[in-house]
Amino acid sequence: MTRVLLVDDHALVRAGLAALLGGAERIEVVGAAADGREGVELAVQLQPDVVLMDLSMPVMDGLAATRLIREASPGSQVVVLTSFADYHRGVQALAAGAVGYLLKDCDPADIIAAVRAAAGGTAPLPRNLPSPRWHELVRQLPRQLR
Repeated sequence: MTRVLLVDDHALVRAGLAALLGGAERIEVVGAAADGREGVELAVQLQPDVVLMDLSMPVMDGLAATRLIREASPGSQVVVLTSFADYHRGVQALAAGAVGYLLKDCDPADIIAAVRAAAGGTAPLPRNLPSPRWHELVRQLPRQLR
């Protein structure tokens, strides 16, 4: 069973993700946080396998929360789920310790696949961010992370 923590400041997004993932086989949503600070606290307490992390949130943003979660709960894999199709944010997220970067306009099945991939040790990364540099970054990742 893959244990997932949701971190997003929009209640509707959290509820939708909980419904989506809760209906997926062998995935359990163990908690949900409305900001990065609460996400860090819950990650330390719950030790989830995967954290789905928004970037833009009040109190503490997703980049800072990702760094802290990776330090305090190194077994938790962070996958960023954001509306920002931006090369620089993607690079910042990976540098903060995220193993994956998904856009919120992706197919719901992609989110389930990303959670499973992150739990299994591979990196769910979009191939369609609008930057040739993003494609180069993805190519430079170790093969086991692609």
